[in-house]
Amino acid sequence: MTTATTIPEAFAQHVTQRPDSTAIRDVGGDGLTWRQYGAEVERIAGGLVGLGLRRGDTMATMLTNRTEHALVEMGANHVGITTFAIYNTSSPEQIEFLLTNSGAAIVVTERQFVDRIRASGVDVRTLVLEDGDVDALTPDAGFDFEATWRAVRPDDVLCLIYTSGTTGPPKGVEHSHHNFIEMAKSIVARFPITPDDRTVSYLPTAHLADRGVLYYTNTIYGGQITMCPDPARLGEAMVEVRPTTFAAVPRVWEKLKLAVEAVLRGNPQMQAAFDADDPAVLAAVRAKLGFDQLVWAQSGSATLNSEILSFFTKIGVPTTDLWGMSEIGIATAAPISAAKPGTVGTAMPGYEFKLAPDGELLVRSDFLMLGYRKSPEKTAEAFDEDGWLRTGDIFTVDAEGYYTIIDKKKELIINSGGKNMSPANIERAVRDASRLVGPMLAHGDGRSYNVALITVEPAVAEEFGVTARAEDLWREPTVVDLVRRAVAEGNARLSRIEQIKRFKIVPTVWEPGTPVVTPTGKLKRNVLRAQYAQDIDELYAAEPASDVYEPHGREA
Repeated sequence: MTTATTIPEAFAQHVTQRPDSTAIRDVGGDGLTWRQYGAEVERIAGGLVGLGLRRGDTMATMLTNRTEHALVEMGANHVGITTFAIYNTSSPEQIEFLLTNSGAAIVVTERQFVDRIRASGVDVRTLVLEDGDVDALTPDAGFDFEATWRAVRPDDVLCLIYTSGTTGPPKGVEHSHHNFIEMAKSIVARFPITPDDRTVSYLPTAHLADRGVLYYTNTIYGGQITMCPDPARLGEAMVEVRPTTFAAVPRVWEKLKLAVEAVLRGNPQMQAAFDADDPAVLAAVRAKLGFDQLVWAQSGSATLNSEILSFFTKIGVPTTDLWGMSEIGIATAAPISAAKPGTVGTAMPGYEFKLAPDGELLVRSDFLMLGYRKSPEKTAEAFDEDGWLRTGDIFTVDAEGYYTIIDKKKELIINSGGKNMSPANIERAVRDASRLVGPMLAHGDGRSYNVALITVEPAVAEEFGVTARAEDLWREPTVVDLVRRAVAEGNARLSRIEQIKRFKIVPTVWEPGTPVVTPTGKLKRNVLRAQYAQDIDELYAAEPASDVYEPHGREA
């Protein structure tokens, strides 16, 4: 375990102990050694001080996953500057909120995002990579780098992580250096990371998964990071890096699976060998994905459905589900060898859990968030009088200590009869019934029965011989019939009151990073309900339209 108490201290240890080892790189590039990384961090730290920034100030970044992101953040953190990242999909209005709430003194960005930052209307100093603004940063004469980073204290605010805003405006979660040092200890106690490990950074740097699990933890323990600026290049990056550790959200695992299945469909002989569990073919698939040197992989944001988990288990990819929050870090996960499908594992080291009478999980640890930026009232609401953080998530726990997430407390459906139901559980039952069913929204709040808006996966539709354009799939008879069957099968796994009575197929795909889905794949339910209010009303109409269906195969 690390002996460092701050991120700069951990960083300095690697610069000293393994100066010629590659620390960080971009896809297709040679990268920087720890010695080179350290020199760049010193230059940038001095340059930021030269611009007038000091310990306690805040810096924002709006960058793709590239080496420069790590350089400027690490340089700032060595000064004691608090850093945070803005999602690249953010609108000017969202950027205005983040810059104002955070009190950012400076933004580092790329030219492609400059217009949106300016349109936010916030008067903030902006450094643009392509304009050479970061390259031009130079320490003033007499800048004492070591004295500067040694002045950073464990309880200084290291970073902000803004919540996804699925149930309200985003909140700026403040974390100290101590928090992430201790979170990293918790993670490596169950999922080891050493200087011999390699990983790929491709998830949004604004999210806990990339910032906490990947960037900080690998920096603290010396793992090599390859930055992938475009998720579309993930496959390329995986084959190039052959990562030993990997983290993804369910949508990424799903796309990887679909890509393999498309290749297998084009090669009947290989498909037959794959179905027969031929070791050579399974190994070839693993290598094709870049997973042939993988030690462990994690999946977060939502539990993997059984079909996807079975696929990766079949090809020998060691995967486990985890659960965490911006406010608390990664709090549950089972060791790879002890993973239990359908659960998010057991409590991670350093956390205490208890369930409230209504099933809400309460968490306590000495490395929970410091609070929400500029929101003392919301911070106070988050904790009870004994220091337990209210997660807002409903869980169950079995006799072996494995936790299963039911849903967010604020997102539970409460029907007209007062029955509480989990929309995520309902949606999972239907999606598990067919790969054709994409993200969907179950609804029934204040109503006598549940309905759903359902999207379909264009790539899967092709497997059934449907050649229509993606935007026309919603009215294809074959697609409608398959979705009806999936809903009927899903209903069979649910109690009568939970079952979906009517549904519509939506003619669009709800992709991560869009106005209706967060970058990590969580539905923005309030936004969806507002956007599709008319469709929802039509699902409850006494005389429904022709595009309203019932699961047993006849139109409502």
